[in-house]
Amino acid sequence: MSIADNIKQRREAKRWTQAELSEKSGTVSQAMISRIEKGEDNAKIDTLRGIAAALGCSVVDLLTDEDKKRK
Repeated sequence: MSIADNIKQRREAKRWTQAELSEKSGTVSQAMISRIEKGEDNAKIDTLRGIAAALGCSVVDLLTDEDKKRK
């Protein structure tokens, strides 16, 4: 599962639209969330921080298992 999939899965578990996630993040546009979820854009760390805060998780929670194993 990719970071994009993790974000989308967590967002959908809360039954939020991309626009709602954008609003709750306070810093990430709906268009950016859409591009990230589609795999069209890579999120910078500040973007991931905003998304994670809105979703109530840490940035690490959004990473893939493979990313978590890297040192």
